[in-house]
Amino acid sequence: MESEFGASYITIEDDDGNEFELEHLSTLEFEGDEYMVFLPADMDEDDPDYGFIILQVVEENGEEQFVSVDDDEKLQRIYDYYMEQVFSDEEDGLPEE
Repeated sequence: MESEFGASYITIEDDDGNEFELEHLSTLEFEGDEYMVFLPADMDEDDPDYGFIILQVVEENGEEQFVSVDDDEKLQRIYDYYMEQVFSDEEDGLPEE
C-alpha cells in the first residue's frame, strides 16, 4: 500500500473528455494481469457513485494504459481479492495476544 510515502494521485480522462482525479490505493496482480485500485479524490464520500475504481493496466506502444473491467463477475473477484489483501495486511500489523 502507499501508506509509507503518502497518497499518490493521478488524473484520467474518460471517452467524453471529462477529467477525474483518483487516489491510488494499491497495485495488484490477479490471474496474470495487473490492476490498480483507486478512490475518487474529487468526489464527496456521501455521493452514491463514490467507491472503489478498479482498472486494468495494459501496455500499449510502450505506455501504460488503464482499461475498465467490463466483466462484472471478474470485477467482483478482483474486488474480493483486494479486500482479502487489505484485511490480511491489517491482521499482520496487530500485536499477538
